[in-house]
Amino acid sequence: MSVPAEDAKRAFGARLRGLRKAKGLSGLELAGLTGIPNWKISRIEGGKQGVKSGELAAWCRACGADEQYEDLVIVQSQVHDMWVEWKRELRKGQKLLHENEDALYRQTKLLIVYESKCVPGILQTHGYVFGLFKTAEALYGLPEREARAAADARLPKQSLVTAASAKNGYHFVIEPWVLELVFGDVNVMLEQLTFLSAVTLLPNVSLGIIPPGATRAVPPGEPFYMFDGSMVRSPMWSAGFKTSRPEEIDTFKRAFNLLRGMAVYGAEARELIEQARQKLQTSANL
Repeated sequence: MSVPAEDAKRAFGARLRGLRKAKGLSGLELAGLTGIPNWKISRIEGGKQGVKSGELAAWCRACGADEQYEDLVIVQSQVHDMWVEWKRELRKGQKLLHENEDALYRQTKLLIVYESKCVPGILQTHGYVFGLFKTAEALYGLPEREARAAADARLPKQSLVTAASAKNGYHFVIEPWVLELVFGDVNVMLEQLTFLSAVTLLPNVSLGIIPPGATRAVPPGEPFYMFDGSMVRSPMWSAGFKTSRPEEIDTFKRAFNLLRGMAVYGAEARELIEQARQKLQTSANL
């Protein structure tokens, strides 16, 4: 499966290549007109290197496309903003990161989430968050205190889901193996499964679980979080992808509709959670 941000970089480069070819210019000719080295033109057109604003203006001028400059600046900015490097973000500290996120979650009327790697963030118990971020400490070389800070900072957002006065809506779809991935320890995971089961009874929450062995309408993919159908975030190993581009949003909407069509809800979802609980208890001899 391709990465949307990489696709966007290549598409932006292809658009610039199209301007050059429409004008009938070779790479060397464009280099002579703009002062951009030919090797760099090749990398820009291949989506492997960015282009500075002055270079972009010169490119448009040389190709007789000055009218496209402002639009290209906007598109380039969107492409650049698609990537959030986790190591850089995590260095800001968990307290600040979660404070910055709080406003977004509070103003979101409908949060749509597909998760294939772990329990959705806003549904994670304190112990689960702590266990999950202990793995992040090892992966990203974070200070030991960050796991505790993450757990303490993330938990208050959960009231947006569980409070009796909760007004925001939530629709989650998770893959079946999410119920079996243990973060923290067995007791932490049992507590997490209990909470998930309770969440299925909340009036403002739809929690779907794709059953093991379900015929796939779409393959498993990277997790994504959609905020009011206007912005998507997708966490990956080294960075996070985000977009507000309508054509990208439409792809995620189609994917979610296919994913939720495979999922079960209500009593059937609770049965899958109970099966995961029993399997975990058996393996741990509890």
